[in-house]
Amino acid sequence: MAARARASTVSYLQARRSGGSTAMSAAEAEGTPLFDLQQIDSLLGAIYEGPTESPPWQSAMQLLRTQLRAAHVTLMLRPPSQDSAGVMINTGPVTAQGVESYETHFFSLDPFVRLPEGEVVTAEELIGRQWLQSAVYQEYLKPLDIRHLLGADIYTRDGIECRLRVTRSHNAGPFSDEDKALCRFLLPHLKRSIQLHARLDFLECERSLFAGTVNRMLLGMLSFAQDGSLIETNQEARRILAEKDGIWLTGSTLCVDSSQESRELQRMIRSALADSGALPAEEGTDNEGAGVVEAMSITRPSGRAKLGVLVRAVPMGQWSESRQRPAVVVFLRDPESNAAQPSQELVRRLFGLTRMEAQLALLLAEGFTLDEAAEKMNVRRNTARTHLRSIFCKTGVTRQTMLVRLLLNSVLTLG
Repeated sequence: MAARARASTVSYLQARRSGGSTAMSAAEAEGTPLFDLQQIDSLLGAIYEGPTESPPWQSAMQLLRTQLRAAHVTLMLRPPSQDSAGVMINTGPVTAQGVESYETHFFSLDPFVRLPEGEVVTAEELIGRQWLQSAVYQEYLKPLDIRHLLGADIYTRDGIECRLRVTRSHNAGPFSDEDKALCRFLLPHLKRSIQLHARLDFLECERSLFAGTVNRMLLGMLSFAQDGSLIETNQEARRILAEKDGIWLTGSTLCVDSSQESRELQRMIRSALADSGALPAEEGTDNEGAGVVEAMSITRPSGRAKLGVLVRAVPMGQWSESRQRPAVVVFLRDPESNAAQPSQELVRRLFGLTRMEAQLALLLAEGFTLDEAAEKMNVRRNTARTHLRSIFCKTGVTRQTMLVRLLLNSVLTLG
């Protein structure tokens, strides 16, 4: 890919030297680049910053549109298909109706697709003069005042297929060799950026999945950077801290009612920061290989059960350079939180229970006795006992406590 990028750069320079003015200046003859290095730098910077934008590459596409004096520049991250409308980043004057008509109909008639890897071509170069008689041009592009169409497709080993399309109106001139050389030069950079975006998207999906799991387990979580500043809190942590019942947050500092408990919590956080590599170890301590994980309880003035607190260091990776990464994570657990109960359907399908058996199993897992569960189900105690024996048979347990443990340790808590 690096060789191809160098070749595209040479082609671009050659095109710049031969495709502009008919008369070459002395500087041009000596090989001085004709293009504006600052503009190229801006384009490349926008391409590599594209994965962090929303929508991605909007700035890069707009810069490319200006550079090419184009009516539109469109990046199809996911081309439309029979199963999906696709995902397109458009720059230039577009209407929702125009986008929808392509996504739902004209994409299937478009012959300007599946272009050779790394090639930048016009529609007429690929298809010939019959392009102007095609349904896509006559019924879709021409009414939108689009006459010239330039394109390139990107394919990756992971199965990604993206399309870059550039247009000009009927009043504008056709795309030059210089225009195509610029796109060819940018293409490998755009491909790398798209691959980075795919990787970041995967990591974000993974992060969201794990964050959702932590929330469903009613585990509060706060992450702190190496300088002690707060990075993120999850929903359960915000709920616990908002109650200000024994512990609350002021800026990036966790405050605790009890002075003794407050000193202990701050000591644990400092120790974890030192273990993560963020702070030097305190004199007289040896944190090497400690992998700090400490826990304590926080007294609540309301008289409710104490909150559980666990502090864990997040050591720096071998190649970590950012100081705004999690260095310490603080977990909070409220023993009196009421987790959302899994549906009876989940319990029924997981253990092969009937509807009544699933209802009874969930009530027992909530802490009700068999008599209390029978009353809630509006059935006799003997009927509940019959259901319980059937549950034991299907789940392979022999005692009610074993059944509750089985339910609480199953995947139901993730549902």
